[in-house]
Amino acid sequence: MSPPGPRTLAAPPRSSWRGRRLHPDGPRGLRLTLAAAAVFLVAVPFTLLAVLVLGAWPPLRRLDTAVTDALAGHAADHPAWVSLMTLWTEVFAPMPLRAGALVLVLWLLRRGARQLAVWVAVTMTVGGLLGPLLKLLFGRSRPELPDPVAEAPGLAFPSGHALNAALAAGVLLVVFLPHARPAPRRVVWTAALLLALVTGFSRVALGVHWTSDVLAGWLLGAAVVAATAAVLTVWRATPPGRPAPPKGPGPAQGS
Repeated sequence: MSPPGPRTLAAPPRSSWRGRRLHPDGPRGLRLTLAAAAVFLVAVPFTLLAVLVLGAWPPLRRLDTAVTDALAGHAADHPAWVSLMTLWTEVFAPMPLRAGALVLVLWLLRRGARQLAVWVAVTMTVGGLLGPLLKLLFGRSRPELPDPVAEAPGLAFPSGHALNAALAAGVLLVVFLPHARPAPRRVVWTAALLLALVTGFSRVALGVHWTSDVLAGWLLGAAVVAATAAVLTVWRATPPGRPAPPKGPGPAQGS
């Protein structure tokens, strides 16, 4: 009777595509799947809103006009309100927010958080470039009021203030939220929400943007943050210099 031959090891079972997408530990698993879903869920409303603006959909136009007229009337009767909104919209304008992001990038680099610093820079840059390009693409005019309380140059859709405020709010959440304790977490959430919401609202309150402009800026900013955060998720989960998997058993050494 001949001796048994060498035992063949069974190959490990290959997981399904769905299993890999939902695996909680894989770099391209559950976290990336959730991030991609977030991008999709935010990008779809922005695309729909853009189509309605391009088509001058009457219900949206009536809503924009009604809100602008109501807030313009309130502003005309309340100079202090105009001063407050003007101060807010100037302090949290795109350029000051970008300067703050640069300071944050330098701070992260000093702390050795290179990946997070690159993510902040890329997120603010991508969003900052998309805004003007889309303004040129849509070519939407700003509101024309008989007695304006403020003026702004350029085109309207999407709102650059709302877009950059949403980007900055997302940066605050991604950078500071994961390591914050319960009380500071509430502070971070409150600061991010106030930054995004009040900045966007101030543009409509001053009569320099339609409501749909601001909503589009918020949606676009959220989509950019979600997309770049998805890339950051994969980057962080794939450390550099990972050793290559073994090619299989080699010849026996010594006998």
